[in-house]
Amino acid sequence: MSFNLKKYHPLFYKKPYSAKLFLLMILYSFISCYSHGVVSKINDGGIEEKFYATIYRDSMGVPHVFGKNDADAVFGLAYAHAEDDFNTIQDLLLGARGKLGSVYGVKYAPVDYYVALIGVWEQINKRYDNEIPQDIKKVCDAYAAGINKYASENPKIVRSEIFPLKGKDVIAGWMYQIPYLYGIEKTLSKLFKKEKPVFSSDIFLDDEYNFDPLKIDLIGSNVIGVSPKKSADGFTRLLVNTHQPWSGPTAWYEAHMKSENGLNITGGLFPGSPLVNHGHNDSLGWSFTSNSPDLIDVYELEMNPINENEYLFDGRWKKLEVEEKKIKIKVLGPIKWTINKKIYRSVHGPVLKQEHGTYAIRYSGINDMRTLEQFYRMAKSKNIEEFKNAMSMQALPMYNTGYADKSGNIFYVYNALLPVRDNDYDWRGILPGNTSNTLWTDYIPFKDLPQVTNPDAGYFQNCNANPFLATGFRKDISSFGINETAGIEGHQTNRSLRAIRLYGGDSSITSEEFYNYKFDNQFEKNSVMAYAIDRFIEDFKSQDLELLAAVDLLKNWNLRTDLDNKAAALAILTFPLTFDIADYKHDVDLITDRLIDSIKKLKSHYGRFDVPLGDVQVLVRGGLEFPLDGGPGNMRAIYTEWKDGKMIAKTGDCFVQIIEWSPEGKVSSKSIHQFGSATNDEKSIFYNNQSKLFAERKMKKVLFSLDEIEKDLYKKYNVSSLIEY
Repeated sequence: MSFNLKKYHPLFYKKPYSAKLFLLMILYSFISCYSHGVVSKINDGGIEEKFYATIYRDSMGVPHVFGKNDADAVFGLAYAHAEDDFNTIQDLLLGARGKLGSVYGVKYAPVDYYVALIGVWEQINKRYDNEIPQDIKKVCDAYAAGINKYASENPKIVRSEIFPLKGKDVIAGWMYQIPYLYGIEKTLSKLFKKEKPVFSSDIFLDDEYNFDPLKIDLIGSNVIGVSPKKSADGFTRLLVNTHQPWSGPTAWYEAHMKSENGLNITGGLFPGSPLVNHGHNDSLGWSFTSNSPDLIDVYELEMNPINENEYLFDGRWKKLEVEEKKIKIKVLGPIKWTINKKIYRSVHGPVLKQEHGTYAIRYSGINDMRTLEQFYRMAKSKNIEEFKNAMSMQALPMYNTGYADKSGNIFYVYNALLPVRDNDYDWRGILPGNTSNTLWTDYIPFKDLPQVTNPDAGYFQNCNANPFLATGFRKDISSFGINETAGIEGHQTNRSLRAIRLYGGDSSITSEEFYNYKFDNQFEKNSVMAYAIDRFIEDFKSQDLELLAAVDLLKNWNLRTDLDNKAAALAILTFPLTFDIADYKHDVDLITDRLIDSIKKLKSHYGRFDVPLGDVQVLVRGGLEFPLDGGPGNMRAIYTEWKDGKMIAKTGDCFVQIIEWSPEGKVSSKSIHQFGSATNDEKSIFYNNQSKLFAERKMKKVLFSLDEIEKDLYKKYNVSSLIEY
């Protein structure tokens, strides 16, 4: 008899283990449990400073956190967010500690290996005390204290492996998550395949080697700014509209935080963030869209045939750095298996030894611990110069960034930490690791990135597309030293085409038009959707009358996704769209099979395939169901999965905010969330209280002053970091 763990995850298990050894492991685990006991109390983690905050929940459930200083407001934000989504925050912090596998088992252990591989805690323990500014340390301590406070009051849902939290955990969270947002997990997945990988734009995540079980991902976004010269009423406006998963670690949470030290910001943030990540303060606002510059390089190392831990570099053998890490993996109940994994590093970065080669990975922002600091400086900015100075830190290695302010300025930048690379090499593939010619150490300065301030066009847009067409005119965008090694997008998405047509084509945009354009649900005639349908119709051959009728429906579709549109559901189910038309893979046989399947799905539940979109595409939340218009690639972006006869929305438009400044500089905004503030608390009245408004394309007023908040108050309460036993 043998106990073979290999089937559970090939990254960790290489050989079968005997039943005798497994039984010894079980015995040891139970002895350990009884010897060490269970942590039942959570202390303050050695955080000496005490924090105090007042939380006002408005009638929609949005928390407005007030503190004497910035750290107090951060403490209160952490506590309020934990009330609404503690489990997600806890899981992300488990990931930061490299302990997901010890709680959830082998599926999550690759994250723990990844945290060790990129040296998160090695860097933090070595540099945190000396390199993190005192005000940022205070912010980190305050956030940790807020989560500790909530955990101390709710011990039954706490994972004792990570509590009490410390300020360092907050920085660790940023360090391990940021590379996920530009695809490091996909690179690792490819390298762990049995065959030597080929890298290209179609990198996918292999389930067998899944380094992202939490799904820390980005989908798409719209950001649009309009200056007074283009608005009918002289207002300045900014659209905050990212398209994220509706649940999980990159699902938006809405909050407002204010201190007596000048912090006053409202908007959206991800679980684990001590600050609002995008939105507005008294003077200015900003938002992001995901971009896809080339920020990761893979090198094949030439290893010494007589010393497996030496590699050739500039004609000399260099030693790999080698250390051993213990990774605990939950097997059954309290039983945990400890795996010893060797971690290797070269001058390039982390190293993976595989049967098909030895590879090093280098990525932009490697070992950078300043991302939180940059967000803090952005949040505290009062004008465009201060905001640009914060962005110039380049501690946020990606995201198109759009900006507007009370003085009528608008600003767009293709933000990316672009390595300065040697043009003689093909940076899209695997690089030779034996020469310093491929070892980049510098980045393109922020001022040289593609950008525009106060364009003549009076507006900018970015919808995950070509940054040089942010205004529709290449001449408006300045850049310096950018070449093809940067991997900057050259395509236009349907959303960018629509934004240029709607916002760019209107010389005097009213408040109502700005709002309505955001919810546009038309595909352009040169969009990927239109191209996919045209190519299919051109090549389609069949005598089947039902298929011919379905193709005729698609042929005559007006490319809209209104609630009553009878062709939209069939089209969305049939055609697998891409952002870039060059990435769309036309295969008439495959699409025919998908069309047959789509017809079958719709007919089996509705008796017909020309079903109005609103009958089949829905938002489902807490027992409620609402029809949704929009679709993948629309300004009204909705991405769905088929389940129980419905196209159930799971990604796309989520937290949306429209910010405007009057000619006198007074700020106001409105927002909507697809669910509500209680993002992970099914018992709360705020679990789905915004869903109906969201489905109806309506928004609510954002409350920004204390007078407004108190007039629309649901609940007020005080919290402090004092932990009572």
